[in-house]
Amino acid sequence: MSFGMFAALAVLAAPLPAVAQPQMPYGWTNVTVGSGGYAPGIVFSPAERGLAYLRTDMGGAYRWDAAASRWMPLQDGNVVSSYMGVESIAPDPHNPAGVYMAAGMAANTPAAILRSADRGATWSITPVPFSMGGNEAGRGLGERLAVDPNRTATLFFGSRHDGLWRSDDAGARWTKLIAFPRAGLGKPAPRQTHGGVAFVLFDSSSGAAGAGSRRIWAGIADPGAVHLYRSEDGGASWLPVAGPGADMLAVKAAIAADGTLYVGYATGIGQSDALDGAVWRFTPDGKGQDITPPDHREGGILGVAVAASAPGTVAISTLDRYKLGDTLWLSRDGGEHWDDLGPRSRRDITATPFLLHEGKGADFGHWITGLAIDPFEAGHIAYTTGATVYATGTAGQALVDWAPWVRGIEQTAIITLISPTSGAHLVSGFGDLAGFVHDDFGVSPQPSFTNPYLSNTNTLDYAGRKPSVIVRSGSLYANRPREASLGRSEDGGRSWVPVKLPAMGHPPVRADLNGEAAMSVSADGATMLVATPEPLRSRDGGKTWLRVDGLPGSTRATADKVDPARFYAVDDTRVLGSRDGGAHFAPLAGRGLPGDLSAARIRNREQQSTLIASPFAAGELWLKLGGQLWRSTDGGASFQPVSGALQVELFGLGKGRGQTPDLYAVGTLAGLRAVWRSDDLGKHWQRINDEGHQWGLRFRVISGDPRVVGRVYLGTDGRGLFYGDPAGEGK
Repeated sequence: MSFGMFAALAVLAAPLPAVAQPQMPYGWTNVTVGSGGYAPGIVFSPAERGLAYLRTDMGGAYRWDAAASRWMPLQDGNVVSSYMGVESIAPDPHNPAGVYMAAGMAANTPAAILRSADRGATWSITPVPFSMGGNEAGRGLGERLAVDPNRTATLFFGSRHDGLWRSDDAGARWTKLIAFPRAGLGKPAPRQTHGGVAFVLFDSSSGAAGAGSRRIWAGIADPGAVHLYRSEDGGASWLPVAGPGADMLAVKAAIAADGTLYVGYATGIGQSDALDGAVWRFTPDGKGQDITPPDHREGGILGVAVAASAPGTVAISTLDRYKLGDTLWLSRDGGEHWDDLGPRSRRDITATPFLLHEGKGADFGHWITGLAIDPFEAGHIAYTTGATVYATGTAGQALVDWAPWVRGIEQTAIITLISPTSGAHLVSGFGDLAGFVHDDFGVSPQPSFTNPYLSNTNTLDYAGRKPSVIVRSGSLYANRPREASLGRSEDGGRSWVPVKLPAMGHPPVRADLNGEAAMSVSADGATMLVATPEPLRSRDGGKTWLRVDGLPGSTRATADKVDPARFYAVDDTRVLGSRDGGAHFAPLAGRGLPGDLSAARIRNREQQSTLIASPFAAGELWLKLGGQLWRSTDGGASFQPVSGALQVELFGLGKGRGQTPDLYAVGTLAGLRAVWRSDDLGKHWQRINDEGHQWGLRFRVISGDPRVVGRVYLGTDGRGLFYGDPAGEGK
């Protein structure tokens, strides 16, 4: 990339062009979990009490609305997937309505600086030529984006790969600072990243209002001899600042009103490579002192915060302190003495019981990189973890009471879901959080996907005529012991028993332990089929297993939802069927289908099935072949195309007003990628999301409800789980 000025016209986020199909107004509501994902950073606004911003790694940014007492999502109208990974966020230090954001998911995806004059309600977007990594390793570094408190039109941004950049027109145009000593390591190799310029901080005491700050600090998280630099002339030249050693990267920092700088160091950029760390205090002239707590001993320091209302009050937090457990230290004398808050902390997770999903009590947390002290109240401290955001108002008391500060945050990846014909209307499969039975969409669910506990639920199926029977397949974090990756429930997902397969092959191995084998269940719940290399069938809940004849290895079977004797499957050239409860499969006529069916192949364990059986009629099948849907009403003997001009990515069925089901889909029609509904078997489609409900267009799964007309469930990759009802209808 060439040095010098990069100019980009700021473009206002605008609605996409309208399409000929009418819009059907829908109301969209998150199904409550209460956070659930990694939020790498949190910042308070110094301009207004009760104003804070949170950035997440794939679910966009949020603003705390004190009047509403909830976090407000700020990017639900965004259509660029990459912008949902937020690299850094910076509120204007004087104007509470102003806020800036650096957005970009990874090195090979689009990146931009976003600017808002209305607290993030709307954004102006400036695409930039430097890559970001909002969902890459090191996303807890920062903050990389900084606003000069003495001239708020001046912003600096520390990039991962391309050095330090400056804007003097409130983020509309950016110039690379060629005088900065570290130009960046350039575009990384695939699946790799750099730490780059980890943070930038202006010293407000070094300048005058309107004239700009003279002293600027920048930390480096790339290998090298120097990891901290200081400028005394507003960024025109830079001086190296000695620190703890070449192996310690400068990853996080905070600056006090008197110009004292506190820097957190780590031997890695995170999230799981910071074996050691330190915290140093620097005077404005660059003289440093090691103030690491004596009992630190392990892990990096990736949280650093100062209290604006209480001089000398500093907080730090650890990352990757696996043996001793991550914690937070508080000092009231500039780091001369530290108080470990971990041993005297209590947690109330009543509002988010899902945090018990791993079968243990809620601990201090992991991946702690976001740490902030309220500038108006020193006892109000918040920190982020890989699963939630904790806050306390009692940091100065003998017992520190923490509670999740998450109302309004839904930052999860939904892999799969089902809406059974009775019982709970929604059962979900999540990434990292296993999955839930959602009895009340407005309440965080109790964890129930245990025995076996699996971090990811990859597939779910229910017995159409006995929907209390649910089966699931899943996978666990790498290097964690597991006894089973399949489970069966007889009570609608509230309790489970593990389903184990026999070892097979030479040498004999269990093919079900890697999470690749999906399981399906017959309409009466009596038969289970597992898509192992040698497909297996059980009629006694998994006690004994028999080989399935005629079904290719690792082929996922679909059970008829009404007739317990029928199963179906598809391979590259044929639709297959069983009329004897899955014991034997044979080719079906499949009249009307093209000869090549390879586009229907399931290519990964988290992919939704391309063959769905209707819960409303025996023998009714729906097949997605590439972007086209096909329907059969005679058990696979013949198929008719039903999706018209819509190029379908995901689809599901729901209750219709007449005899035919409503059809829901994510797909593209007339150039518009959106969420669609058809109530006439695909002859006409109506868009049911709108410009304010785009969620980065990051969709994973969709299904209608077999009992509620018009109800649709939509799983996203980063903004959680939604249910939608026609405006003015639904529950």
